Amino acid sequence: MNEAQVAFQAVLDALLDEGKTFPRHYLYQFSDIEPSQLETLLNIWPRLTSTRKQALLANLDDLAAEDTLLCFDDLGRSLLVDPDPQVRILAMHLLSECEDVKLVPAFLDILGHDEDAAVRAAAATTLGLFVELGELEEISVRTRRQVEDALLGLVNGDDRPVVRQRALESLGYSSRPEIPVLLESAYAREDPDWVASALFAMGRSIDDRWQEQVIHMLFSENQCVRVAAVQAAGELALASARPLLLSMLDGEEDDDVFSAAIWSLSQIGGEDVRTYLENLLDRVGDDDEQAGFIEAALENLAFTEDLNRFEMMAFDAEDKPSD
Repeated sequence: MNEAQVAFQAVLDALLDEGKTFPRHYLYQFSDIEPSQLETLLNIWPRLTSTRKQALLANLDDLAAEDTLLCFDDLGRSLLVDPDPQVRILAMHLLSECEDVKLVPAFLDILGHDEDAAVRAAAATTLGLFVELGELEEISVRTRRQVEDALLGLVNGDDRPVVRQRALESLGYSSRPEIPVLLESAYAREDPDWVASALFAMGRSIDDRWQEQVIHMLFSENQCVRVAAVQAAGELALASARPLLLSMLDGEEDDDVFSAAIWSLSQIGGEDVRTYLENLLDRVGDDDEQAGFIEAALENLAFTEDLNRFEMMAFDAEDKPSD
């Protein structure tokens, strides 16, 4: 047994010792895992309790969000057929940014045949990446159509509402002519879950035709709808939403809406946003988590401001008369 195998065996031993918390520094060993190590892990996988498996995968998902250089794709692929529905869901979370089109058939199979509705919903969400890649012409038209057709079939079908809603959200990236009608229909429902999904999809559409609907729902009494509207306002960079979002920083009581407003303002930018966010940062004091979030929003605001300046310079250059 070589040195790498010995080191990884220590990781497996710690994983099997469920009487102790799994050491955080061992999580990094699962990134870009070697085939032999993955095989060894899968051999001991059935000996782990569901709680241990789920905790490991959830921690890996959190770590991947913190460090974008880490990659747990190989582990995620191997667990798509795990008997535990929650493990299958977490496996798809690990693959949420994997652009390998070879995964599409597996996700479509889960979407159409998995017995668990939550797993099918997760597959619908994961396939949204490939709708977006299709719009960017980074995958074949055939694959793009295959994914969109499957998602459209779900939205118009009789599956559980949560599955159909996640499918609708993924179709928000699509420019197919059927999509606006679907969004309007979902938005018009009395069910707030459908309204929230419609707003979420509108935010992904990069289409300011939805400005009126998004602004209107910023005042919704339903928390989920309000969060979705705030997020959509940021994704669409609606300048008209800026004063409303700024007012939320003064009077919003719901933490999720408040956080969404901060991030959306960082995506919109413009007058007073930096001042408001810097003042807010001064007020949070010793709350490291909230301070870190606001600092990240300020970094994103700087990116937005640079982008806006670049676009303005390009516009001025186009308008400048040629000699």
